Amino acid sequence: MDRIEGLEERIAHLTRMVEDLSDVVARQAAEIDRLTRLTGLLAEREAEREVAGDSPAANVRPPHW
Repeated sequence: MDRIEGLEERIAHLTRMVEDLSDVVARQAAEIDRLTRLTGLLAEREAEREVAGDSPAANVRPPHW
């Protein structure tokens, strides 16, 4: 019986570990989706600025150049 109990403990431990890892992967997938949407919005905003001719201050040379 000790051998079976040991195997049951290992299975329970591994099951818990798989569930924990699944939760981590689900949270990471949600974060990746959020960041992908944000990146898309920022890319659209930058494209609109380029079309409008607005040049961000970072792309303008200082007067002493």
